[in-house]
Amino acid sequence: MQVIDGQWFMAGPDWDDEGCIHTSGELLDVIERVGFLPLFANEVEGFSVENMTDPAFWWCGDESRDPWEWRTVLARTGKVAYGKFFGGRAGFVSKKWFPYFANYRRDGYDFDALYEDGKAGYREKLLMDLFVPSGVDMWDVKVSSLEASGCAASLYTHEMKDKGGFGKGGEKNFEGVLTKLQMQSYLIVKDFKPRLNKRGEEYGWAVAIMTPPEYLWGYKFVTGRYKETPEESFRAIEKQIGKYFDLDGKSLKKIL
Repeated sequence: MQVIDGQWFMAGPDWDDEGCIHTSGELLDVIERVGFLPLFANEVEGFSVENMTDPAFWWCGDESRDPWEWRTVLARTGKVAYGKFFGGRAGFVSKKWFPYFANYRRDGYDFDALYEDGKAGYREKLLMDLFVPSGVDMWDVKVSSLEASGCAASLYTHEMKDKGGFGKGGEKNFEGVLTKLQMQSYLIVKDFKPRLNKRGEEYGWAVAIMTPPEYLWGYKFVTGRYKETPEESFRAIEKQIGKYFDLDGKSLKKIL
């Protein structure tokens, strides 16, 4: 997506072109085959949802044809992770490849250990504390018992902003902190839904609902590549994406 003479233009094939993706199911097949896919065009030619879909149907509101709506469809499947994973921009990682991605991004750290070693700030901790009970290892967390601990398995982003102390007069840079936690793979988007009013009725635009990936797939699965070095995980990712796209380690590191 680029701006030319003040207007937005998207790269992508026409609907009838060979290789054009027409459904969320086709997109899921690509993500599961490749493992990783940014939402918008980037330094690697062809490596995005934008490059594989007809620009005419973006933001049309038709869930059957709109790639923007497919974010919600695919996030709900539990088969992929969606979030701001690629240079602070949105995209998908398949379930199979998420442990490699998490190990590369986390350097083998669970968030509590990252914070204790001074590698995460207090504002990140304010948000993670909304999900993980204080003093409890992620391995031991039972999603069914989170409510009793005062934490949640998932939260709307506006709930996180308020409960984390980022509301009016509170902590600053909520969006930046939330993006950082997604980039580090500690939070992903589980769903998009409109807000609820006091009567429990939906209103307004759909809002992202966040969750730690451990609550979606389990701690053991998400941390399954912790025995590797981050560089080993990166090389595996590079080899996997390189099967389908022309890139080098420098280009991929810039995106990741």
